[in-house]
Amino acid sequence: MRHWYKILGSILLLYVGIFSLYHPLKPALVETDAAVLKPGYNRITYKGFYTNYSEGSLAGISFGDEYLPGNVQVISDHELAVTFTLPDTLTNSDVVYRTYSEKDGGLAALSGAMTLEGFTILPEYKRPNALSKPTWEIKDEFAYPNLPRLHETIRNLNWHVPMWFTMFFVMIISFIQSLKVLNARAGVDQVERMVKFDLRSTMLNEIGWVFCVLGLLTGSLWARFTWGDWWTDDPQLNGALVVFLVYSAFFILRPSIEDESKRARISAVYNIFAFVLMMLLLMVLPRFTEGLHPGKGGNPAFSQYDLDSTLRTVFYPAVVAWICIAFWMYRLRLRTKRIKEYFSINED
Repeated sequence: MRHWYKILGSILLLYVGIFSLYHPLKPALVETDAAVLKPGYNRITYKGFYTNYSEGSLAGISFGDEYLPGNVQVISDHELAVTFTLPDTLTNSDVVYRTYSEKDGGLAALSGAMTLEGFTILPEYKRPNALSKPTWEIKDEFAYPNLPRLHETIRNLNWHVPMWFTMFFVMIISFIQSLKVLNARAGVDQVERMVKFDLRSTMLNEIGWVFCVLGLLTGSLWARFTWGDWWTDDPQLNGALVVFLVYSAFFILRPSIEDESKRARISAVYNIFAFVLMMLLLMVLPRFTEGLHPGKGGNPAFSQYDLDSTLRTVFYPAVVAWICIAFWMYRLRLRTKRIKEYFSINED
């Protein structure tokens, strides 16, 4: 079947669009209003996202393996007021907030900003009256992971990241075509082959450039809602902008060279340089510098903490869908170019 990639890309893109926009996020405990905990009485407001708190919901706080239940007042389906009377001695300073509701199951959130004041941290074997451990059921339902700061914007993972995957795929094929241009030897037939490979490489670069722009736009939109600004001083963002400018210059360079074979060779050399630069700026350098992007500068990638089965069932089809769409765009662009050349020759 000649048009299998069109059918596959369209079906997968429809699936990704419906699933990624419609499917709900997992409930999550996302915020508390307590920055300091002290021995004795403490009142903390727990705030959830997509939660279903109701009468009978439970809440508590853990210090390592020690768990202390609190008195719960349900404010709304996503907010609880919890009071505790904390002891003077603890065996662990790692604070974890916990809630439980019949519909959501057990939820937990580690508070890295929590400060403990007035407590004595003792080894577990010296603790006089060890607290209990929670035995709440944690439900593992098929839903989007609910990550701090991201929340609903995690859906953009299925649009932003596949743009860059597709751009890399297209640029790799373009890079191979440029190598074929330089590998062609002198001669009439070889010049024709050189021009053919050059045309393929150029059309592929056009499609890759489009996905680079889409990647920048979706990334900027994501940054606005998660990092607080449309553009930040992130090495991968700045590298992506440089890649965009370098490939934009490629299209400015080509029309200035009239001879076909010379244009093909110079374009091939430039394209190889641009491809190597792209790999350095987007794949190599960000891993050795501090950055906000997941997986860069010591920042964990999605696959290391929450690229769970739900995300994978949408993310990978999204990558395949956009690659199919990109190939479709390339075939249309190539056919349009050849039709224009055909009519131009016949008019002459």
